[in-house]
Amino acid sequence: MSRHQNPDDSDNAQRIVTEARRERDRRMKTYRDRALQLFPWVCGRCGREFSGKRLKELTVHHKDHNHDHNPPDGSNWELLCLYCHENEHARQAVADGYDRSVSEDDPPPVSGHRPFAGLAELLQKRSKP
Repeated sequence: MSRHQNPDDSDNAQRIVTEARRERDRRMKTYRDRALQLFPWVCGRCGREFSGKRLKELTVHHKDHNHDHNPPDGSNWELLCLYCHENEHARQAVADGYDRSVSEDDPPPVSGHRPFAGLAELLQKRSKP
């Protein structure tokens, strides 16, 4: 703790974090339980079936990536195994990276690599007898 930080501030911050985690867990349990009631216990991507202890490996994916959008009919959810869920979010991150618009004011990308540097000189040497 820094010498300028009030111990009450630290306690308050910890309390806020704890409450936020508790609320997230409560909300997640609610929609996860509902999704498990609505859908078969099968990963929507790879088709693996889950039951018993392995059911915890089946997660709820929000199709629109908005965890606060939880319609009671489950239309924004799909059940995915841990691996397919991770893959879906990785694919989304890549897509978001490609989605970045480039304006005319942006400088062109700079690369120090010049694959054809010296090519003309090499071709001239080859063409001379």
